Amino acid sequence: MLSARSLFQEIVDSDEAYQLFCSIAASGEAQGGWENGRIAALVPPSLSDLAPKITRHGADEDKHGRIFTGLLRKRGLTPVPVPPETDYTMLLERAGIGLAHDKLRRDEPLTEHDIVVYLAHSRVTEQRAAEQMDLLVRHFGGHPEIGKAVRQISEDEDNHLAYCHEELLRLARAGHGRTIQRTLRECALAEIAVHRDVSLAVLDHMGRLLGWSRAKSAVLAAGAHAVYAYERAVGWRRMVRLAVPERLGALGGPAETAPVL
Repeated sequence: MLSARSLFQEIVDSDEAYQLFCSIAASGEAQGGWENGRIAALVPPSLSDLAPKITRHGADEDKHGRIFTGLLRKRGLTPVPVPPETDYTMLLERAGIGLAHDKLRRDEPLTEHDIVVYLAHSRVTEQRAAEQMDLLVRHFGGHPEIGKAVRQISEDEDNHLAYCHEELLRLARAGHGRTIQRTLRECALAEIAVHRDVSLAVLDHMGRLLGWSRAKSAVLAAGAHAVYAYERAVGWRRMVRLAVPERLGALGGPAETAPVL
């Protein structure tokens, strides 16, 4: 029977598949760390109170990249190149979601609108990250090799999502409400398409590494398309709702160091 647990167990049990999975994850987290670091450095003076929180967000992402690299090292593996079609962050940028990297490379202060765009993009992508890590914790939180890592990353992703809710609500009260709602919807609809494309690409690579039958690959691809169809119809709405989070001030302190794996 196909399930998220059985599929990920296949990946964990295969050095080649595990190597690709951790490499993709480490690359995406490192990219997120760079983006947040640049945004923190370019925050406009009117929102300077956000800079330490964005810095913390970036430090957490860097830490996650080190955790995934550490998981590889623990098994005696090294990172492999990430296939472009599986590069979630790059594909989001190409879709016009978030702040363009050429803007972040310039030493010019961002605008309040830029920060709204950044936070809306983060609110959508952190929803995805929090859900995926919650799934891994439910199935592998007690795993002797990866359990500690997935629990730590899941905790951080929940903090990131809470921070996005809190700051977007604050900006909405300051008069950015309509822009926030419009940007959230645009980001959510673009993200679910990118997530579908990346899911199909990852399944294709894993299928070849793990020797899946054509029928198994077809069933899994159909599942990815079904998820997209649901999210395109109604599921995207969960990504645009804003609510006061249980964790207020979730990014108010320094980032923790990566755990020893």
